[in-house]
Parts: sequence; structure tokens; C-alpha cells
Amino acid sequence: MNIDPVINALKIIAKPVGSLVINQVQRNETVVRTLKQFNFDPVQPPKDVDGVYVYSLIEYGVGKPEAILNIIREKEIKNAFWSAYTSNDPLGFYKEVEKFLQGKDSEFDIQLMKIELRSQLEEFGEIFIKVAKRSKSIEFEPFPKWNLDEYPTEFKSLIREKIRLFCGRQFVFDAFKQFCNKNRSGYFTVVGDAGMGKSTIAAKYVWDNRSPCYFNIRQTSSNRAELFLESIRQQLTKCYQLQNVEKANLADLLEQVSKKIPVSERLVIVVDALDEVEQEAGGNILDFPTALPERVYFLLTRRPYTIDKKRLSAPDVPMEELDLRANDYVNLSREDIKKYIGLFLNVDEDHKKGLRQWIQDRKIDENDFVEQVATKSENNFMYLRYVLPGIGKGDYQDLSLKQLPDGLQDYYQVHWERMGMDAKPQEVKVFILFILVEIGTPIPCEMIAAIAEQDEYDVQLVLEEWVEYLKQQDIKGEICHSIYHASFLDFLKAKRVLDSKRKLFQEVNQRIADYLVRKMA
Repeated sequence: MNIDPVINALKIIAKPVGSLVINQVQRNETVVRTLKQFNFDPVQPPKDVDGVYVYSLIEYGVGKPEAILNIIREKEIKNAFWSAYTSNDPLGFYKEVEKFLQGKDSEFDIQLMKIELRSQLEEFGEIFIKVAKRSKSIEFEPFPKWNLDEYPTEFKSLIREKIRLFCGRQFVFDAFKQFCNKNRSGYFTVVGDAGMGKSTIAAKYVWDNRSPCYFNIRQTSSNRAELFLESIRQQLTKCYQLQNVEKANLADLLEQVSKKIPVSERLVIVVDALDEVEQEAGGNILDFPTALPERVYFLLTRRPYTIDKKRLSAPDVPMEELDLRANDYVNLSREDIKKYIGLFLNVDEDHKKGLRQWIQDRKIDENDFVEQVATKSENNFMYLRYVLPGIGKGDYQDLSLKQLPDGLQDYYQVHWERMGMDAKPQEVKVFILFILVEIGTPIPCEMIAAIAEQDEYDVQLVLEEWVEYLKQQDIKGEICHSIYHASFLDFLKAKRVLDSKRKLFQEVNQRIADYLVRKMA
């Protein structure tokens, strides 16, 4: 099938799509209309490779920039895609596209429009696989895992969300670079309080450098040494084509990798949130090696800790810490905070209009707003991620600039009070939140409702009310919920301790126990 008419049709709708296709329903309608235009069945894709390629291009291409469409239309790119598909080598496809673009106008267009090429090629591949499965043709089996990054798919949404409005922190990256330049290997740790941007720093480094990584997340139980090792093993195997390492420990893996690292390069493994790791006492945290090969480095993040919680001993390996709370970095962090506020005011399409209206209604000078909110944030980015969208959405219409909460914990408390969580009628909401705290792992709404002895619909309304603090994930076809941020979890736990005399909190564990007994009966 001639692909040019399809590309031309997609180009025609590419420009207005940004304004016309404002939600998924409207986009789907446009896709269906375009499929029918070229005599495709919107329900049943064709069974041949050419047909599936064009069909996938339509599903992918509605609303995409012309620059990326021009790349996927090329015969060489199509052939490279199919070769990568059949050999299960998605990274090979990306490298072939990069090679094809070198020196061409399309390469300049991609850079000019700031298109994340890797993400776009990955999205197209994922859509192709979905269409291929729907075609029910054995020609497309086995279906490859289409991941164009060295790091796992499970961390992609987290990384993209963390860096969505990233700015600053250059002093951290400069310090790490200096550490690597002056040491043949080593452990470099970024230390800071909750909300100071440690995970975002880790995510940004991974995004820019495609480094192997692991993000410890207590709420999803992704925080154990064996899970870390398995993930890093898979990443290193994929990146360096290691052989027979299925049972290798981390030290052995790094030794094998060190023999394959080009002389001009280094391996950096990023590990976030060591403070959330669950591991039996004894030995290094996550079983980090006590010796590292040359040109192997770890970029680590963690909250402040006591010496007995450090659990990282490697006498002959260089170690360095950068404490974001240190006086040397306070002014640098404040400048980053002010830049971050500026992004919300000038770049964030979801909130900038509401923010500016709030400032205008109170006749506040924009520079004063930036300075005062920066002060109130106490150099805490998570505070801004909550408060600035809240202002933009109209949550603080009754407050002046001076009345905004001071610091992250004060924000949680103010939000708690503004939602009336200490009032008697709101006890069911408190109960539901504390079920999530006590369970500790993601659970479905049905289970929460059964424990709380409430209607499932009413529980869902509560979960939606606290959506910005909760994480949703699909586990075996069920939407499960857990507390998203460790700092909010800490706040709730402190609430539980402070209010331990209230029968409401004492009932939570009893209800959970009763539920488990009923399930086992």
C-alpha cells in the first residue's frame, strides 16, 4: 500500500488537532474516521505487515508533528523497524534511526521542535504491537518487548512525571561529575529531606544519560535487595550483551561489565531512596559491593540517616555525600526553587492562567509572589508541586499570600484541616486513609470498602477526593491504590501516633484482621 496519501492526510489534520482533539474520545473519533478514509476496518486490522504498518501509523499519527511522520514514512525506517521487531531488538531500531537521520534536515527539525525521538519511536512500536495482536496473524508472533531504553518500563512513568517541569540542580550534577573525574570508581550519595528533589535528580540523570537505575518504592514493596539485583542484572545484560549471568551477584556483574566498557566511557548506576529499602540486618544495603571495578560509579539518594542506618561500607572505594540541607547549597537551592515557580507561572499550560489570575486578584507583584512562595516552600519542591497547582485550580481563593501554608508538613496539616478531616462526619475518610497506611501495599477499592464496611461507590469518591496523594496501578486487571508520597505517609503515621487514644484509629487494625479472617474462612 502506498503510504504517501496516508501521511498527507495526517499532515492535514496535524496542525488543527492540537485545538480540535482535546480529549481521548475526540482523538479516537479522528482515528476511526481516518482509518475508514483508507478503507480499513476500525475493529479488525489487516493481517499483512504492510497493512499493519500503515494501520498503526494512523492510530499513532493523529496529532503528531509532521517531522516525526516524515521519518516513519521512509522505506529504510520501515525496514529497520521490521528487522528490529523480528529480532526483538528495539534499541537496534533506535540506533538505526539515529544513523539514518545524521546530517539530514529531519534531524534538525526534530531538534528544533524538541521532539523526544526515543519516546516517539517507542510509542509507535507499542501501537504496532497492539495492532499486530488484534490482527490475529501468526506472522507477528512472538511479540517483542518494545522498550527503547536500557532502564525498565516500570520506571518510565515515574521518570517522565518527575522531569516534566525540571529545572536547576546543576550544582548537584557538577559535583557528581567532579567526583567521577577525580576518582577511578566510587559511591556518590545525595542526601536531603522529603520533597527536596532527590528522586527528581535521580530521574533527570537517568533520562539524560540512559543509565541503569532502580527506584525503591516502599508503598509498592519494590524495595528489596533481590528485586534490585534482578532488575539491574536485566538492565546490564541488555546494555552489554552479557552471557550466562542468570545467577551472578552484583559484584560479578560489575566485573563482567567493566571488561566491556569503552575506555572513554564509564558506567553509572542510579539508585533512588535507600531509606525506603527493606532488608535484614547485616552487610551493605542492597548488597552493594565492597569493591568496585574501575570506571564504575553509583549515584545514590537517601534521606538523612543516623550512622547505624548507613549500611554502606567499602573501605577502599571513594565515597562522597552532597547534603542538600548544607549551608553551601541553601542559596543555590533557593534559586532553583524560584526558577521552578517561574515554570508554573510561564510554562505549565494546566495552571499558569489560574496562578496569574490569583496573583492579579490580590494585586501582588509577580517578583514578590515568587520570593514569598520560595520562602514558604523552605526549599521543598514537593510543597510547590502541591501548592502551586492548588492555587491554579482555585483551592485557595479564600487565602492571602501570607496565609498560604509554610513548608510541606504545614501544607499537609492545612489541607487536612481545610477538608475537615478532624470533624466527626469525616471519620470514614480518615478510616479509609488509615487502611491504606496499615495495609502498606496497593489494594483495590473493593477490599477497602469491605474492610471499612462502606459502600464501594462511597469509598471510590473518597479516593478520588485524595487522588493527588494516592497512586493507582493496574495489578492483574484490578485498579489498586496506595499512598503515593513517603512524606504524606509519614504525616499520616504521625497523625495516628498523635491521635492514638481515639477509638477510630484503634479500630483500623481490628477491621483488617476481621476482614482477613473472613477471607480465610
